[in-house]
Amino acid sequence: MAKKERQTTVLVVDDEQVHRYMLCSMLRDWGWRCVEADDGQTAVAAVEKHAYDAVLMDVRMARMDGREAFSRIHAMQPALPVIIMTAYSSVDAAVEAIRHGAHDYLTKPLDFDRLRLALERAVDRRQVAEQQQQGVAEAEPLITSIIGTSPPMRELLDMITYVAPTEATVLIAGESGTGKELVAEALHHNSLRRDGPFVKVNCAALAEGLLESELFGHEKGAFTGADRRREGKFVQADGGTLFLDEIGETTQAMQVKLLRVLQEQELQRVGGEETISVDVRIIAATNRDLEDEVRRGNFREDLYYRLNVVMLSVPPLRDRQEDIPLLVQHFTKIFAQKNRRRVESITPECLALLCRYPWPGNVRELENAIERGVILMRGEQLSEKSLPLTIQKLAAGLESAGGSKPASLFEVEKETIFQTLDETKGNKSEAARRLGITRKTLQNKLHKYDEA
Repeated sequence: MAKKERQTTVLVVDDEQVHRYMLCSMLRDWGWRCVEADDGQTAVAAVEKHAYDAVLMDVRMARMDGREAFSRIHAMQPALPVIIMTAYSSVDAAVEAIRHGAHDYLTKPLDFDRLRLALERAVDRRQVAEQQQQGVAEAEPLITSIIGTSPPMRELLDMITYVAPTEATVLIAGESGTGKELVAEALHHNSLRRDGPFVKVNCAALAEGLLESELFGHEKGAFTGADRRREGKFVQADGGTLFLDEIGETTQAMQVKLLRVLQEQELQRVGGEETISVDVRIIAATNRDLEDEVRRGNFREDLYYRLNVVMLSVPPLRDRQEDIPLLVQHFTKIFAQKNRRRVESITPECLALLCRYPWPGNVRELENAIERGVILMRGEQLSEKSLPLTIQKLAAGLESAGGSKPASLFEVEKETIFQTLDETKGNKSEAARRLGITRKTLQNKLHKYDEA
């Protein structure tokens, strides 16, 4: 006789009896077993004695609130997925819980389709965790493409290791050229979705109409030139991870559409009526201060909360100068092989100069500088003479300064950018290319200098 499959059991924790009864009635209609708890203390005691597949818990309760109850439950059973229910005014508390390991949060009044989807994903996560506990081998960590041993980088790598195996949406913040895409790749390759696709979209590279088609796909005839149906990036990333780079550049109209997909895990192609379900983890990146953009009214607050479940900040290169020798060695090896050059060593003067330069374009600018240096070097030793003129001029400026008070990084960066603009005769696009930053980043820096 076949073994009877165990019924999925959800613990519903809410001190409002009517709301609790309504939720349990709905769960039973969906074929699940429901156990009730009228406060956080009762829920903690229940988890100590019985096994559950998921916990659905309110934040605000009289005797023990949801945050404290979650903390105790998570300490007992880290693999037990907990979904937090909260009023919009308490979203910060729910987001904080997710940062500490909660599975998801839902705002009241609840969207029941969203609730069901969140519970189904929570139960799936529980089953995967149980399989791992039974001895299913995990893949070795793959954080090999991120170079750095400085304290800021060690902290970032620790966070990647901690966050990657979860289903949490991640927002990666950092200046242009710091390596946000590498962080996104590391999160994917160290996640349970590592065998699924990793799909990248640069939101700043496409106009709104093209971005909508790129993300959601379109039906044949949806617009001029749409001669066939096309699947969007969300569908292509199904079962894997979708990386939304430069999310801060999206319009408010696009933000509304993105929010709906994040909440519902459903979408429609442009020009279509069919509703398509997707299972995608979202990782977004920005070089903007999204909190400031929310205050200015340029970025939707509800989307910001959805994206900023966990934020990872990638430090600028000037804040981790001890990593520069490692990066120089890495890029020198790559470009020597690529360009069939033999590099025996790098002069101490060259390395010292590279370590003192402020790198407004961050790691990308350093990469460009080393590529140029390797290509133009004479002999088998990389020296400052083959580096970009901007860096050589900095060397001359440092020598002429002698014993005078050294300039601040802000002043050196400002001087570097203005020198590059002089060299390009004011061509901002070319100056940005040489500095390894986007034209928009260059404009933002110039605006900052005007305000200083």
